[in-house]
Amino acid sequence: MKLDRLLAIVVLLINRGRVQAKDLADTFEVSVRTIYRDIDTLGQAGIPVVTYQGMSGGIGLAEGYRLDRNVLTDRDLASIVTALRSVSTSHTNVARELLMEKLSSIVPESKNDDFQADTNRFIVDYSMWTHPEALQNKLQIIEQGLDQLRSITFTYCSAEGAQTHRTVDPHTLVLKKHSWYLYAFCHERNEFRMFKLVRMQDVTLAHGSFERKPINLQDRPWQQEWATPGNTVAMKMRFHSRVRHTAEEWFGIENVIPDGQGYYISQVAFPEDNWLYGFILGFGADAEVLEPLHIRDEIRRIAEQIVQNYAAPSQT
Repeated sequence: MKLDRLLAIVVLLINRGRVQAKDLADTFEVSVRTIYRDIDTLGQAGIPVVTYQGMSGGIGLAEGYRLDRNVLTDRDLASIVTALRSVSTSHTNVARELLMEKLSSIVPESKNDDFQADTNRFIVDYSMWTHPEALQNKLQIIEQGLDQLRSITFTYCSAEGAQTHRTVDPHTLVLKKHSWYLYAFCHERNEFRMFKLVRMQDVTLAHGSFERKPINLQDRPWQQEWATPGNTVAMKMRFHSRVRHTAEEWFGIENVIPDGQGYYISQVAFPEDNWLYGFILGFGADAEVLEPLHIRDEIRRIAEQIVQNYAAPSQT
């Protein structure tokens, strides 16, 4: 375990430049004293670890230091292949398939059975039960834009049904909750926006090129924007025991509290839009919004409209 921690510390220092000893201790769940002993061990092994003093100090590596590529173990390679294979379940890519072949070929033949067993320990299947060609075509065009640093244009249909023409600089494809999104700089809004691919029509490459803007994707900026307090509404919901497990999957078991009367209470926060109304209605009669009152009223209005829709004979 210590060897794994030492290697992980070196990788973190290479990627992050300078890290506080306390942050390393928290990451690996050891004491700060243990981290400093690890740093001494790395220095004795010839790895150029540098300790910086002062307010902006920390632990780093001498500029230009890199790990030898042979440092990857067979288990490391198996983890990479597993991750690549999981991503490929949602979006096929020839280059990715070739990379998996290359990585697999590095493993000695005598260890191939163990390697295959490691890569088959688990798989994350992002694929849908159906494979719409339209989605794959959009992904291919967007990937071209990403590779060639070319803007793309499309017609976007919002959840409210409004259609707008957009020209964007694609920066990142995001797979979230089985749906693909594009995180891109929108020319019309002059800011970064998230676009759901299923709502994009007539996706084409534009003639203009662009330069990538410096953004920290490690912080998942789209998540921060979505969860900004000003963009969300706090709700108190009550669930019947029949949907308790579904509520726990959405909100966490610690946030689904029994009320002593056979029901469960959750305090949640979501952006208020048509998606939220549909999400609440998806629980049917087994969920009730207790607060705020204006969302209760909106859910009641929609439910009454549904009753009216089904009150009249079907028009065929």
